[in-house]
Amino acid sequence: MNLTIATWILIGGFMTMVIAGFNIAYALGIAALLTAYYLHFPFMTVVNLILVKFGSFSLLAVPFFILAGELMGSGGISDRLIRLSKALIGWMRGGLAMVNIVASTFFGGISGSAAADTASLGAILIPMMVKEGYDKEFSTDITMTSSVQGILIPPSHNLVIYAVAAGGVSIAELFMGGLIPGLLLGFVLAVYCYIVAINRNYPKGDRFRLMVLLKELKESIWALGTVLIVVGGVLFGVCTATEAAALAVVYAFCVTFFVYRDIPLSEFPNILRKSIRTLSTVLILTSCATAFSFFITYLQVPQKLTAMLLGISSNKFIILLIINLILLLLGCLMNTVSIILIMTPIFLPIVESLGMSGVQFGVMLILNLGIGLITPPVGNILFIGSSVSGIPVERLSRSVLPQLGVMFIALMLVTYVPAVSMTLPHLLYG
Repeated sequence: MNLTIATWILIGGFMTMVIAGFNIAYALGIAALLTAYYLHFPFMTVVNLILVKFGSFSLLAVPFFILAGELMGSGGISDRLIRLSKALIGWMRGGLAMVNIVASTFFGGISGSAAADTASLGAILIPMMVKEGYDKEFSTDITMTSSVQGILIPPSHNLVIYAVAAGGVSIAELFMGGLIPGLLLGFVLAVYCYIVAINRNYPKGDRFRLMVLLKELKESIWALGTVLIVVGGVLFGVCTATEAAALAVVYAFCVTFFVYRDIPLSEFPNILRKSIRTLSTVLILTSCATAFSFFITYLQVPQKLTAMLLGISSNKFIILLIINLILLLLGCLMNTVSIILIMTPIFLPIVESLGMSGVQFGVMLILNLGIGLITPPVGNILFIGSSVSGIPVERLSRSVLPQLGVMFIALMLVTYVPAVSMTLPHLLYG
């Protein structure tokens, strides 16, 4: 069989179906089946590969994290985190913008979802910022961009999916690797907001009061406990990431329905239904992408792409920049899980040959895809921000550009300064 023709069937067939409007998952699966048919490859072998992937203990963490995020995101936690953030940092010039960022940091460490962050915090903070004199576009932009911390700061189910796709990359190290980049992203956005606040004379908040901070911390401590369970449990070796995710579900259930009690227990079936819907999408994508990735490896696409990139330049920095640009472009066109599952087996061998660890690449990949969530035409966060604020997507796409530039600076630091993502994993795990 001609492997070049098989490669064209696999990749060309996939791209053709995507352009024709096929669902990404089905395009991946059909392209893999067509390639298997051309190569006279037994279909049952492909099915067994998928079943082996589903048998991964690490993958079990994904449904638990999704359910824990839905539980905590539905239980009125947003108000408490906003009040805590306001007591902590709202006294600064442009304080509400800073509150937005810090609240996203806290919320991301609880839900692990940028979409949940934008929808829940945006519905409260955007009107609040506009009322205080902030531009509506600026308020929406900072809500969207700061929400990306949620997919970097543990617990991030996207990092778990990457670990499963990569194979052999520790989830615990990925969690620790994503923590500083997530905080770094919040820091660079905060610096940008402070400069804008001075230039536009945005207001200061109330002066700092320690008693108010302690009061709000007491109110929010139950919500923040999820982070302690997941990060602390994994960090100190008390439990695996999967076990920590299961504990987080039990904890989130108790806090939502028996401690805060902002929603009745009768809402649990709806929360479970939303979680199952999200999980179904992830699992269908995972199964089809597993078959697609097998043929990507079988046809030696990573090796061919490596040779092509080295033909452009042998400079490590240029190759990494090209990979970043490819990922940024894909982020504009495809959803996050699809890109993780498709591009990890292609790019991971390349970056490892350049001396980059799988942990650093995972963080770089997720941050790239976080930027893609805010770019048209399929930027999920962009559409949520538009829906929450009422601003057309076209206007938001233009107004968010400066903040995307700031996010790109954070991406370059993660890409070219290994210490940003590797310091904690090295300190904790050697």
